[in-house]
Amino acid sequence: MTDAAGVRELVDKAKDLITVRQVFGDPIEKEGVTVIPAAHVRGGGGGGGGTSDADSGSGLGFGISSRPSGSFVIRGDQVEWQPAVDVTRIVQTFAAVLIVFLVFKRRRKSA
Repeated sequence: MTDAAGVRELVDKAKDLITVRQVFGDPIEKEGVTVIPAAHVRGGGGGGGGTSDADSGSGLGFGISSRPSGSFVIRGDQVEWQPAVDVTRIVQTFAAVLIVFLVFKRRRKSA
């Protein structure tokens, strides 16, 4: 496969992955209320190549990640945004801040 063909294939696969269907889920309807889930979706890619006297090579890569962000709740003609609460992220952030605080507090006492 040529480098141009590899790049074209990577772009085609990325187009298939990064669509509105990745951000908004299928609407769920129950008792007159419609919920449309939504997510944060990120992607990135890269590639490179090189040659030397002994070898040559190239490579391409692409990655995507997503996490829930919330949902739109539709009741009649009213639309409301309900954010998703990521408890793990909150706990990790709190722990990181606490560790930094304790490290600086300890250094300040010893100074």
